[in-house]
Amino acid sequence: MARDCVWKMPSRKFADGEVVMGRWPGSVLYYEVQVTSYDDVAHLYTVKYKDGTELALKESDIRSQSSFKHRKSQSSSSSPSRRSSSRSRSRSRSPGRPAKGRRRSASQSREHKEDKKKTIQETSLALPKPSENNTKRYNGEPESTEKNAKSCIILEQKLKPDLEIKRVLEQYSLRSRKDDKKKEEIYSEKKTFAAVKPIEKVPTKTKELEFGGRIGTFMLILLLPATVFYLLLMCEQEDPSLLNFPPLPALESLWDGRVFGVILLWFFLQAVFYLLPIGKVVEGLPLSSGRKLQYRINGFYAFILTAAAIGVLLYFQFELHYLYDHLMQFAVSAAAFSLALSIYLYARSLKAPEEELAPGGNSGYFIYDFFTGHELNPRIGSFDLKYFCELRPGLIGWVVINLAMLLAEMKIHNLSVPSLSMILVNSFQLLYVVDALWNEEAVLTTMDITHDGFGFMLAFGDLVWVPFVYSLQAFYLVGHPTTITWPVAAAITVLNCIGYYIFRSANSQKNNFRRNPADPKLANLKFIPTATGKGLLVTGWWGFVRHPNYLGDIIMALAWSLPCGFNHILPYFYVIYFICLLVHREARDEHHCKQKYGLAWERYCQRVPYRIFPYIY
Repeated sequence: MARDCVWKMPSRKFADGEVVMGRWPGSVLYYEVQVTSYDDVAHLYTVKYKDGTELALKESDIRSQSSFKHRKSQSSSSSPSRRSSSRSRSRSRSPGRPAKGRRRSASQSREHKEDKKKTIQETSLALPKPSENNTKRYNGEPESTEKNAKSCIILEQKLKPDLEIKRVLEQYSLRSRKDDKKKEEIYSEKKTFAAVKPIEKVPTKTKELEFGGRIGTFMLILLLPATVFYLLLMCEQEDPSLLNFPPLPALESLWDGRVFGVILLWFFLQAVFYLLPIGKVVEGLPLSSGRKLQYRINGFYAFILTAAAIGVLLYFQFELHYLYDHLMQFAVSAAAFSLALSIYLYARSLKAPEEELAPGGNSGYFIYDFFTGHELNPRIGSFDLKYFCELRPGLIGWVVINLAMLLAEMKIHNLSVPSLSMILVNSFQLLYVVDALWNEEAVLTTMDITHDGFGFMLAFGDLVWVPFVYSLQAFYLVGHPTTITWPVAAAITVLNCIGYYIFRSANSQKNNFRRNPADPKLANLKFIPTATGKGLLVTGWWGFVRHPNYLGDIIMALAWSLPCGFNHILPYFYVIYFICLLVHREARDEHHCKQKYGLAWERYCQRVPYRIFPYIY
């Protein structure tokens, strides 16, 4: 007779999100942790400590908080009465001798001391640190929503857990030598644990694919270059309307070996400027391994040297409007160079150590990793390729192309001075580039540097999209001159200044706070602490909307397009694209911050409900 076998899965004791006490592997110490997930196959709980460390623990290594609280209540209810009674009756006796009639056995004394030491250890774990997400939400206490930098300094001075443990343990002399030995072992274990650095997470396979996954990234690899070429062809048309599709040029007219040589010369000239031993060297944010890379901050000096080189060329009658005449060929050459660079980056990333791979570009799918970037910080010696391309060749090249458009306008239209529209476009965008290079250190805290790998997306964006799409307004004005009055120019200038002020002040607040949250100058800023040690600002611009720098960026983008008039939508492509880009980037930011900061991010979103625009969710 067949017998039915019913397998019963082990019941799960702790639920996701539950706050429990987890034992640190290899020690007897329990710390407050939060359950994040459960593996039904291995029967292991994934828990997150308050410093952000995530470990997999067995059920036997996890205990409920109530068991610890019960022990504390017993110890506190018995010990004080004994101590107070003993002290009140034994003032004339030796300090190490208990009162008559109340002498405890050695075993009772040892039990009492071991409970007391465990209570002290467990209590010390609940002490808040300035870098923890100690909102008291985990243990049901009233929430403390905000802190400021000054309070962090006070906490750092007051919280000395090791000294407090030592002071309490040395307060009592009722112990044998055997007890002393046990106490020293436990205390030395506490000190050893304190010296152990948190185990950092090594990047794992990317599970959540962005940009439409493999199909989306493949389409973007084709669509992005096609968009650049289409926009440049449209600007050359007399009627650059959307319905007037430009004729395709002959393929042989798109390539010029001399132009490609100029692109290579430009790239390596900027590389030489980057390697010059001028400017300060700073450390970036910690990587997943805990290591901090060093970066030389000399982008502004590179800009000055480039300006001097351009000035020398103009002095010797070099025709800079050559860029205008061959702009399409320059774009094709830059695209070819960025593609070759992307192939090199992916090939070298296959030999990169696991901890050096990008968290968002390690999916195992060739097309996706090729597009998003497989390696986080590819370097040749001390030469950081991603950091170099982020601000140097493309951003400075944008200014050079704008200048070439200004000179071309004067030559083609026989002008002694540039038009007011061209002056505004050049001035606004020059201010933006100079600001980025002057505050070059701020780029080290952006998503491009800290999260995204260096692949086709950033290589093409930095070397092709930025210089040839961002200069679209100046290119448009050469073939479609627009006259504006001085009052209109003044109004556009005010609008740009407002956008720039929001953009710069918001970024400065964020970058200064990330670099040194304990700076006395930032004592007025309130923030929500997180488990990663960082804080989420809830005052200043970051308490107004979640991404005030994006708001300033969009206002400036509108100011750059307004000098081109309203005859065609082409000059406003930058504004439309930029809004779409920042909305998508904001969604990526929201997703990453929710994963990284957890409950603290939810509280921040409740505190600051508006994302980019005020009163718009």
